[in-house]
Amino acid sequence: MPVRPVRPVRPTRRTALFTSMGAASAAMLPARAWAQTAANDGASLADQVDGFVKRAMAAFPDQPAVSVALVADGQAALTRGYGVRRQGDATPIDEHTRFAIASNTKAVTCAALAILIDEGKVKWDEPVRTYLPGFSLSKPELNDLVTVRDLVSHRIGFGLGAGDLLFWPNSDRTRAEIMAAVPHVPIEGAFRAGYNYCNLMFVVAGEVVAAASGMAWEDFVQTRILDRLGMTETLPVMAGADPSVSALPHGRIGPPLRYQGETQVIGQSIQEVWNWTSAGAAGGFVTNPVDWAKWIAVQLNKGLLPDGTRLYAEARADEMWKPNIIISNSGGPTPDMPGRAIAATYAMGWQVMDYRGERMITHGGGAPGYISGTVLLPGRKTGFSYFTNAEESYLLRALRSGIIDIILGQDRAFTAFDWIADSARLRAEGDVKSIAAATEIDAKQAAGAPPSLPLEAYVGTWRDPWYGDIEITLSSAMVRGPRGRTAFKQLGLKFSRTPALNGALEAYDGDTLRTRFPDKREEDAFITFEIENGAPVSATMKAVSPDADFSYDYHDLRLTKV
Repeated sequence: MPVRPVRPVRPTRRTALFTSMGAASAAMLPARAWAQTAANDGASLADQVDGFVKRAMAAFPDQPAVSVALVADGQAALTRGYGVRRQGDATPIDEHTRFAIASNTKAVTCAALAILIDEGKVKWDEPVRTYLPGFSLSKPELNDLVTVRDLVSHRIGFGLGAGDLLFWPNSDRTRAEIMAAVPHVPIEGAFRAGYNYCNLMFVVAGEVVAAASGMAWEDFVQTRILDRLGMTETLPVMAGADPSVSALPHGRIGPPLRYQGETQVIGQSIQEVWNWTSAGAAGGFVTNPVDWAKWIAVQLNKGLLPDGTRLYAEARADEMWKPNIIISNSGGPTPDMPGRAIAATYAMGWQVMDYRGERMITHGGGAPGYISGTVLLPGRKTGFSYFTNAEESYLLRALRSGIIDIILGQDRAFTAFDWIADSARLRAEGDVKSIAAATEIDAKQAAGAPPSLPLEAYVGTWRDPWYGDIEITLSSAMVRGPRGRTAFKQLGLKFSRTPALNGALEAYDGDTLRTRFPDKREEDAFITFEIENGAPVSATMKAVSPDADFSYDYHDLRLTKV
């Protein structure tokens, strides 16, 4: 089966994680769009960034909070919080307010491996089975070939987000149970032949850290990284995050679909919407600008700490920034498109690309109610991060590329793009397309054929080899109408290990049914049944919304009736 391409839909959490939104968008813009001059107007770099963030937030008034860390020449030049921790509450955030930063964690997991490599306990190109003898995959021929480097480079051949339903939406699975499911998760592509973002293999990488060090991943990260850097306000996993010092999650949960409607609070704590404790190595971190500035500084210094000691060797830093797989490529910059990247690549826990002729090291992170990113410009000895407590991906596009242009414009004369205005335009256009898609989905359901079988035929336990069981039930209820009370039957669907994915199952079109989960933070799904000899024998699923986050990897499920 071929590797699925990433569809060109509006940015959601999916693009925040792994897409070069700034460079990719610039590649499609005509020359006339470049309107502002980015030059040093006498204000300090920190003041220019500060002013830009304020302008961006004014253009995106639905964004409750943004926090920024800026590091230049090894020092924190700016650590600041903007906005409020909760919509409707005037209490401001500050530089100590915590945010979930999701996949920005991946670089920390790679740093943990780098420390172990310095100690001779791990090798990048050693098979994973050297450290985890029971490691196996759904393609047995890969079992002895997959290396530690492969785990953290998204190049094994898994489909986009494969296996994410094991731990998100919030699941009750342990880390051991996730590892036990790995051999059953389908691999769609060829080994080392293409890039597809895969959180699951970073969970495995965390277990390599544990096996080689004798400590759980979070304990190793705490004692060997956070404590050494003095990151006293950072948590490796979110289970203990205090809501009173955290920015609360916000998002659009409809109607009609997820990522549509008005922005609202979607949780009273980080862990309510994002508990990846079991998958911490892939996305567990909770932090703030003050602490993350320390992380950025050690990255720019290639492992050198302020006291002159090293977190890891300079050679390890170079390896973590060395591209391992191509994400995308183009013909490079042109006079009309000076920001276009020649190549975007993935190294180890970092994306590496060119931007306006300079090397950029970056990664994003996305969780329900939180999107964030980190950018390093090694040639400038400058880096920055941006954390938000809503899902406004177009705002992040503006922040990321706009701040980069400010940094580059300090000593270079070039015409900068108005990222704020263009991002606001793209968001408006994206909203129109998304609402149209939702209308089309509803219209098709209204005109859809009824199920081909009695509802009772679909009831039972449906099993997938890697996820486990999904239950379909039938209940009776009464509805009051103009002629009195009428009995009707209602199907229900429940994911056995994911409490939030539990709700009504209703007719859509023939033997394709759709869910209606009461928890509107979650993505509804279509389930299509294969009928043989008058009975349903297997089923496949996919997300209802074209904007659905890729971690709802319903499409990887292969259900058969037990």
